[in-house]
Amino acid sequence: MTIERENQQTPATRKPQTRNDFSRRRIVQGLGLAALPLPWSAFANNDYPSKPIEIIVPASAGGGTDALARVFAEVAKKHLPQPFIVNNKPGASGVIGMSDVLNGRSDGYKVCMVIAEVTTLPNLGLAKFDYTNFQPVARLNADPAAITVRADAPWNTLEEFLEAAKAKAGEMKIGNAGSGSVYHLSAIGLEDKTGIKFNHVPYSGAAPAVVALLGGHIDALDVSPAEVGPHVLGGKLKMLGIMADQRIPAFGNVPTFKERKIDLALGTWRGLAVHKATPPAVVEVLRQVARKTADDPALRQGLDKLNLGFAYLDAPEFAQAMQRDHEYFGKLIRTTGIKI
Repeated sequence: MTIERENQQTPATRKPQTRNDFSRRRIVQGLGLAALPLPWSAFANNDYPSKPIEIIVPASAGGGTDALARVFAEVAKKHLPQPFIVNNKPGASGVIGMSDVLNGRSDGYKVCMVIAEVTTLPNLGLAKFDYTNFQPVARLNADPAAITVRADAPWNTLEEFLEAAKAKAGEMKIGNAGSGSVYHLSAIGLEDKTGIKFNHVPYSGAAPAVVALLGGHIDALDVSPAEVGPHVLGGKLKMLGIMADQRIPAFGNVPTFKERKIDLALGTWRGLAVHKATPPAVVEVLRQVARKTADDPALRQGLDKLNLGFAYLDAPEFAQAMQRDHEYFGKLIRTTGIKI
């Protein structure tokens, strides 16, 4: 492309750039035609960012979403002249944090660590927005749901747990990260597949739900392996099964639901998004930074330590994935008649 050739010119042959050159470049970026990574200097004339950028985390501190945001912000320091500042705004299964971004200025200084609940909550009538209100930047992570219990619980296999739940007829307390969360719906999906009913207990994020399980306030928990991982490895909790097509390396001894003859593979994902009215040139800067950060080995290393699955998608593919999930969960909710 022209940009690549310009960067290869020597100082003696390179032409000075005029105001028209900058204008043409803005138009190219605005149309989304800059397919190859651009050097930072290509965006300097936009004066973005001229101050720190806030990453709004619509979940509690200490959970997987929070951990991902903090790792990303740390690694991204090398790829942006201004830092990302993480700000937790939990509540209502993510509605509060995501609404905060949508209700703010669309100038790119407030970025959402958007979560899979953006595809579930609108289908449940719990959010006035949906994924189309956001402009995707990049997906960074995806993880399956998992059923976890205390280490001293009497069930050592998924089958034993489900038999006990069946015998208690709706009394088994299974916690989740909030009403309408992916983890809530994955537990309902388990009900749908097995005919077993649970007593669903919502929390304002995965972190407080894990604390509740550790304290014995609930019988089991439906969140990602990453969010219970330290306690599983520390011997305080045990994971009975994951809702994935294949076992995950960090917990290779934990079977999938499909291995246990339950055809269920559900989970969450997390990524960066901004208000849909954000200027295209600003979105392009964020896309470039997200891509460079995702390519940085330090991000992979950080996610591996947290047992978070790396699953990068650029903006166009991320938008398609959100649409697919929105349609899937809409169908699940209509089929099962979920009401919250």
